[in-house]
Amino acid sequence: MSNRVALITGGSRGIGAAIAEALAAAGHDIAISYSSNPAPAEAVVARIKALGRKALAIKTNGASVEGNREVVAETVMSFGRIDTLVCNAGTFFSGPIDTMSVSQIEHILNLNVRAAMIETMEAAKHLKAGGRIIYIGSAFGARAPFPGISLYAATKAALRGFAKGVARDLGPRDITANVVEPGPINTELNPDEGETADIIRSFVANGTYGTVQDIAAMVTFLASPQASYINGAALPVDGGLEA
Repeated sequence: MSNRVALITGGSRGIGAAIAEALAAAGHDIAISYSSNPAPAEAVVARIKALGRKALAIKTNGASVEGNREVVAETVMSFGRIDTLVCNAGTFFSGPIDTMSVSQIEHILNLNVRAAMIETMEAAKHLKAGGRIIYIGSAFGARAPFPGISLYAATKAALRGFAKGVARDLGPRDITANVVEPGPINTELNPDEGETADIIRSFVANGTYGTVQDIAAMVTFLASPQASYINGAALPVDGGLEA
């Protein structure tokens, strides 16, 4: 996978940062997007450059149409190409459906679904044979094991359908589109300790949280030539939460 270029949205921390560094180690030059805080984004860039790869951090508004277009355009302008698109940026909030507002519905749809659609539309103009599109979904897109996650689950389920359609659209060009569906992953925003973590862990067959490296490993495989015959799939990395 040497001399390829990957764009990872929301790549400044957590799962996105782990994916960026894993793809860099596998031979990609890397662009990441972030929304507000430049410090962690620049730290990821520095670690990637230490691996001998080129890296770029792009500040963007992932909730806007133009922000999603610009992050792809700036990647292509800076590196001359794009080979792998990883749509990782998104948001999460919870609550009973009868307490949700229309503005909350619009916000989560824009960040979790519309952004991936626009980024795919723009990246598809530049992807060549062997290109990869990878969406970071959620095990909650296949199973809602407790109340309060209806909006989030709906957005992640939408990525399943979208990936299948994109696979049909771009498959004849030897471009694949797949969804990686993490279960509970230990990150700063989702720590594997506390009462809530214990409840979530009880739904996992393994009884444990996963690591960001678990997700990065699956993404790196899907970006590789060895995954060329996997297309339109939703692949759980969830310790058995969907089981």
